[in-house]
Amino acid sequence: MERLAKHLRLYDVKGSLLEDFLQYPNNNLNAFDLIGKLISFADKHAVKGNCWQYYIAYFIADNENAFSLACERKEGVSGTMLDFAYKDCRNLMEIFNLSPSALPTVENDANLIKNFKSTLAKSALPYADQIQKFSLDLSKCKTTQAFLDTVIEFYRIYGVGELGLNKAFRVVDENRAKLLPITCMDGKRLDDLVGYDLQKQRVLQNTQAFLDGKKANNVLLYGDMGTGKSSTIKALINEFYEQGLRVIELYKHQFMHISDLISKLAGRNYKYILYLDDLSFDDFEVEYKYFKAIIDGGLEVKPDNVLIYATSNRRHLIKEHYSDNSDIDPMDELHKSDTKNEKLSLVARFGLSIYYPSPDQQEFLNIVRQLAKRYDIDLDETQLDKKALTWAIRNGTKSGRMAEQFIYSLLR
Repeated sequence: MERLAKHLRLYDVKGSLLEDFLQYPNNNLNAFDLIGKLISFADKHAVKGNCWQYYIAYFIADNENAFSLACERKEGVSGTMLDFAYKDCRNLMEIFNLSPSALPTVENDANLIKNFKSTLAKSALPYADQIQKFSLDLSKCKTTQAFLDTVIEFYRIYGVGELGLNKAFRVVDENRAKLLPITCMDGKRLDDLVGYDLQKQRVLQNTQAFLDGKKANNVLLYGDMGTGKSSTIKALINEFYEQGLRVIELYKHQFMHISDLISKLAGRNYKYILYLDDLSFDDFEVEYKYFKAIIDGGLEVKPDNVLIYATSNRRHLIKEHYSDNSDIDPMDELHKSDTKNEKLSLVARFGLSIYYPSPDQQEFLNIVRQLAKRYDIDLDETQLDKKALTWAIRNGTKSGRMAEQFIYSLLR
């Protein structure tokens, strides 16, 4: 196995589980350590079948290199690059097809590796099914050329690396922006969100245009709390993942990383939404000035594959005062209208602003009734309405979130 590692040109094994296996027994690891790592990986991915082959398929899918990135961009790979890729795939195919008995196994581990059964019915990881199919497709390849063609086709459809495999990310604060995949997410789509059909349709149309390569706007969803603003954006992730949409969650103290993020995302074959949840600024915070330049107005051009979607309870995002409406204030700034225009100019950077109001009583009850049907709540409609209104009065508000929480209380 160590021989095979030395003949991979494009695919870097450093720091991977594959490296541990390929360097055994010269890496101070024993067979129990290696098999333990492999079965932990396989169980997390809910593997059913040959977990060694699944892992090698994952290694190929996750490995960003000049060849895989060119395939992701749907560029025609030819010439010397393709020759090197062919040689790598010849060795990867040999590694992939290793008999489990050739691995550093003990007792009957080989049979268990070949016929692995996870404790999970389904993995929470968004890409597990794609890797499982990729593994099966690779297992059917009889020649190096067929193996190479299958790898190229996977990259062309799904992309490569964590930006291709995962749906959503958060930013980790370091010297440079680092993306951490968010793997624990619900599977709700837009149709699962009750009410606000007009608002959802406007978001849907803008996002579809973005994915189709057409001109699309940055979006601000604003309005009362609990009305589904954040849920709408979360649903977009599941709605459009297969079409190449990825979402990156940012907070206002991380705006310094936006330029770095843009440089990472430009040129990748995905569409990225930078998602800013519950965005607002106090008047003493100056981050909004930098944010304005990033959205529209600075020298650096935002690439076509990046949009900004934000949610806020404030229409104008920045805290305002009654004194802002007075053009002259002897105790403060001379021309208050200039300050007001500066604050309003941030919202103007969002080409699409969508209002999510609190529902009136009838709309609130309609949401409750639809949710009750979805969860098979067996209550007379009159009794259901009465209980829902009592719940809303006790909790101080009527909203989609409050309706959902009420329904959950009936499921106990």
